[in-house]
Amino acid sequence: MIIISLSTGVCIVLLVALIGFLHKVWWTPIRIQNVMRLQGIKGPAYRLLHGNTKEIIQMREESISNAMDFSSHDVFQRIMPHIHAWKKLYGKNYLIWHGPQAQLVVTESELIKEILNNKDGKYLKGKLDVISKKLIGEGIIFTEGEKWLKLRKIANHAFYAESLKGMIPAMIASVETMLERWRQNEEKEIDVYKESRLLTAEVISRTAFGSSYLEGENIFDMLTKLGMIAARNDFRIRFPGMEKFFKLRDDLESDKIEQAIRESIIGMIDKRAEKMRRGEENNYGSDFLGSLIKANHDPDEKNRISIDDMADECKTFYLAGQETTNGVLAWSIFLLAIHKDWQEKARKEVIELFGHENPNSEGIARLKTVSII
Repeated sequence: MIIISLSTGVCIVLLVALIGFLHKVWWTPIRIQNVMRLQGIKGPAYRLLHGNTKEIIQMREESISNAMDFSSHDVFQRIMPHIHAWKKLYGKNYLIWHGPQAQLVVTESELIKEILNNKDGKYLKGKLDVISKKLIGEGIIFTEGEKWLKLRKIANHAFYAESLKGMIPAMIASVETMLERWRQNEEKEIDVYKESRLLTAEVISRTAFGSSYLEGENIFDMLTKLGMIAARNDFRIRFPGMEKFFKLRDDLESDKIEQAIRESIIGMIDKRAEKMRRGEENNYGSDFLGSLIKANHDPDEKNRISIDDMADECKTFYLAGQETTNGVLAWSIFLLAIHKDWQEKARKEVIELFGHENPNSEGIARLKTVSII
């Protein structure tokens, strides 16, 4: 009787688990899909377990397998072929599936404004996948409420007009270093994307963290590696709790990189704090790193941030500042290489305003052509 009871109990537990699993991966997605269709929101059909991820991966692979047409600036369909195709098929707003998780794609401008304004706080920030969370952490981008306000206040300091003006000498020094490197390789091809990456990394290291690129180079390289791992796992479907029992190679590698990044950032923080303790610095510094350390030592516990918060904010600042500016800078140089007439207009304007002197904050504000570019 005991053996029969145990067997029956196991069967019941397995049956309940199976029902719960099917409810999550089949019944709920089908119900959501039908409800949205009744409201006029359509989209590609849900596929069991993987949703639309296989279709997206295939469309993206086909898109980048072809040579890019440089005569056209319409790059959206190459970078996001699934959105480009499905928008035509299903309208400006449609439903897609990341595994059993429904995602509403909104491309209608007025609705986008409403979502981004989020006056009533109805639109919550999405949750990051496991590897992306290691990359960005729980910094200002994905934080809400009181913690967001606290981190936003610290970040704002870095973008005050006076703070930005004070960064110009460091930016000029970084550009001069890059130009000198170019002069030494006049007859060789230059990888513009790599060079803009080096430049933006150097500027951020100097202005936000008070260090040279060499000191922050290891952090940038590790963030780049972790970003590549996150990108190739973007459409990977995970089952809740699976990583507790079984980890793939990318999971293990990302764990190691995340820990190494954290240790490097904490080392940079400790180095700054130690200088102050030894009397080499009067305060923690006026840059972004100094603001974080000051907040970590705030006497008011409500305003204080943890070491983990500091590490996450450093990662966010490195990534948000470097990757975005790097991409825009490289793309702008690429377009100027194609459209030499704009290159000449920009050169003429810069020489008229500054001659052969380095730019200054007052003159930069008067650069109309360069601002358009």
